[in-house]
Amino acid sequence: MSDLRNLPTAELRAFRDQARERYEAFRSRKLSLNLGRGKPGPEQLDFSNGMLTILGASDYTAADGSDCRNYGGLQGLPEARALFATMVGTSPDRIIVAGNSSLELMHDTVEWASLRGVPGSDQPWSAASPAAFLCPVPGYDRHFTICEGFGITMIPVPLTGQGPDMDVVEKLVAGDPTIKGIWCVPKYSNPTGEVYSDAVAERLAAMATAAPDFRIFWDNAYGVHHLFADRRNRVADIMALCEKHEHPDRAFVFASTSKMTFAGAGVAMVAASAANVRWLLQQMERRTIGADKLNQLRHVRFLKDEAGIQALMDRHAASLRPKFQEVQDIFGRLLGGTGVATWTKPEGGYFISFDVMEGCAKRVIQLGKDAGITVVPPGATFPYGKDPHDRNIRIAPSFPSLDEVTKAAEGLSLATLLAASEALLIQRGEQVAV
Repeated sequence: MSDLRNLPTAELRAFRDQARERYEAFRSRKLSLNLGRGKPGPEQLDFSNGMLTILGASDYTAADGSDCRNYGGLQGLPEARALFATMVGTSPDRIIVAGNSSLELMHDTVEWASLRGVPGSDQPWSAASPAAFLCPVPGYDRHFTICEGFGITMIPVPLTGQGPDMDVVEKLVAGDPTIKGIWCVPKYSNPTGEVYSDAVAERLAAMATAAPDFRIFWDNAYGVHHLFADRRNRVADIMALCEKHEHPDRAFVFASTSKMTFAGAGVAMVAASAANVRWLLQQMERRTIGADKLNQLRHVRFLKDEAGIQALMDRHAASLRPKFQEVQDIFGRLLGGTGVATWTKPEGGYFISFDVMEGCAKRVIQLGKDAGITVVPPGATFPYGKDPHDRNIRIAPSFPSLDEVTKAAEGLSLATLLAASEALLIQRGEQVAV
């Protein structure tokens, strides 16, 4: 297909009219399609149905003899910590296995730091004027919501394809003691799918910070969520790097089984230095006497070991790959060569980052909505919901059926062609009714 930006105005006008006709035909189908959230599909949830009956009526005793039906075990079952420490890349004494939500752990960690400070703080984070976080963009909207909830200023930092732009990060943290942390999704980032390079991880661990209590929130949500068995990307051990560079308390590492077993009934974990683990447990004991240990035991019985985790994740990959490939194929067929959109081809995770022509994302999202296609709101992948270029759209193909993914990708492509041709005509001084 021709690059729309190079078409003569008369041809561009004709293309717009054709795009409008194709879009209206799609809209008339009155579909209801959702690419908004990265939820596991029904088939993926079925992979773990064996967990529902894996504990018999008398199977409730942990390896240390404790009764999982009762109170206690604030740090998590010993066997659960051993299993997930392997997955996260740490030792069992350096991990806490908790309830079903790593987002909850991240929220609580920010809250406790804001109220009381962390090891190395001389005052609570909230005493800063105000505290600030670096936010690699485009990024995860729920990270931004946590910051907004605690009045933490968010400072966008561009991603490079291998992690955040470290020249920018290093300059900011070296000169501003109010910058207390950075959000990182180091493997298959949400939504770009990029994998942080070893060099980026090393610089994050080694950099000088004006705040002595600076923290890396290393949200390794997609650590084992590969799409291709022969391309299982790895990321550096951020905790080991922080220790190497004499910042042992710098990293909090978060993960969960939310997209491995049951999204609503998984287990979450946080790994950190010995001092950070002690501090976290001190905060946690004020609000709980322990997480759901029966659920932790179910996960241990079901997943068994590292090989069991990998076997399950291979099944997830086989389910997800066709959906990701379908989006990419349709975008390639309908948008390739037009010069008005680009998209990522991730090797894992749950998202495709879709960049339309600058100034067009809001229009594309509205056209999609009018045609029955739901994606995240405009600007959701940026702090405060403000995409400075109005071009990024996060695509989540995991939950719908393959047929629904096909239709949604077609509809978004048609919306993109219409929005771009309208915008190009307006740039040339044409009167365009939208």
